[in-house]
Amino acid sequence: MLILGRFTDERKAVLDALRDELRKRNYLPILFDFKQSASLEVAETIKVLAGLARFVIADITDPTQVRVELDNIVKEFTGLAVQPILLKGQPVYVDFPRLKKFPWVLPMFEYDSQEHLLANLATSVIPRAEEKVLELRREAAQQVLQN
Repeated sequence: MLILGRFTDERKAVLDALRDELRKRNYLPILFDFKQSASLEVAETIKVLAGLARFVIADITDPTQVRVELDNIVKEFTGLAVQPILLKGQPVYVDFPRLKKFPWVLPMFEYDSQEHLLANLATSVIPRAEEKVLELRREAAQQVLQN
């Protein structure tokens, strides 16, 4: 699984806690924290990681760099479920409503705090992503059979 986000020092605890909790649930989370400006190298690295991922959790609370890479992932990886998460009360970036139109982008999960996010990981975040993964795989298999 790929975790995208741009985390300031104050938000780093959320990133670490999310990664640790996913590991406890037998996932291998790969975390990409945008600490520097996007470059071709970063973009290519994200594409490789997305190609290996079962699904993506994208924290768009501070979408400075995430929005560009998330846009690329959504457009290029049509079989990859994307679960956006957002700290409640934070603005949604301008282009996000357009991304919601893609069927592999799940509805936003808003969390009140790190504790709220972790408490709902097993009941809201992971099950929705896993369900979408299975749905996308069934659709891909049906398309292969029809062709």
